[in-house]
Amino acid sequence: MHITHVHVQVKPERLEAFMAATLANREDAVREPGNLRFDVLQSEDDPTRFVLIEIYRDAEAAAAHKTTSHYLAWRDAVADWMAAPREGRRYRAIAPEDSGRW
Repeated sequence: MHITHVHVQVKPERLEAFMAATLANREDAVREPGNLRFDVLQSEDDPTRFVLIEIYRDAEAAAAHKTTSHYLAWRDAVADWMAAPREGRRYRAIAPEDSGRW
């Protein structure tokens, strides 16, 4: 599995637009053949902070996501809405263990 947590801080005045664009991107992303999960989390303590949890079958599926029209539209739309550069962090599954059941 290819697991990435994308940490995002959005400018407060762009919060609603960011959420709309991100949910539209997610809606299309979950239909991609290699997508296993795509969660959008918002901090309870600071509503301008988000974590996008993207889980793809493999690195190739994750790379394919970054070539889709919905991802490219999202990336371009939200670029100026960030209060800080977004940061992607890769993770590996420990439990449940990646046994190929995905």
